[in-house]
Amino acid sequence: MDTAFLTRWVAGIAEAVRAERDRLTELDAAIGDADHGANLDRGFGAAVQALSDDPPATPGALLRLVGGTLISRVGGASGPLYGTAFREAGRSLGSSGEAPEVSLADLARALRAGLDGVTRLGSAAEGDKTMVDAFAPAVRALETAVGAGAGEREAFEAAASAALAGAEATVPMVARKGRASYLGPRSAGHEDPGAASCALIFAALRTADQGHG
Repeated sequence: MDTAFLTRWVAGIAEAVRAERDRLTELDAAIGDADHGANLDRGFGAAVQALSDDPPATPGALLRLVGGTLISRVGGASGPLYGTAFREAGRSLGSSGEAPEVSLADLARALRAGLDGVTRLGSAAEGDKTMVDAFAPAVRALETAVGAGAGEREAFEAAASAALAGAEATVPMVARKGRASYLGPRSAGHEDPGAASCALIFAALRTADQGHG
């Protein structure tokens, strides 16, 4: 996987977020600030523009640029969290000598580093009704697929399915982190918007692979 693949991924995220902007906003209106869709739409749109203006030479540099753009352009909690995820993923890839291409195993390790960055920053764990409830199972599914010798398509399909299932599983949860936690038991019955957007991000990874070549 090279920068062209990751550029397609980010473009796919931006497209998916724009298409689902209203749904993400509705989810956030129920238990948050009603700005998740608008914030992510602005942020990933800016990331696509940043990649177009100054295309990075390596996957690590690309992910770091996306992360920095999200941190600077996205409001609320989602900007720092998603920005940290992409930036830490990029740093993980950078440690391998800024290779122009990365393997599936490299990407799995990078996304694990991104998840670790999110959990450190947000102090969230699975079951807290946050983006981690989609992010963590997706990374595990990807790692499992890599360990089993799966190809990219199979691995990304597994990760996307796990992220979607994780997001849907947040519906009955009572939030323990973020603004939604202020609602207590009233937060149950609603899908977490961060988990929903995280599922879109992994679905876009699958789509980027389908568009390869």
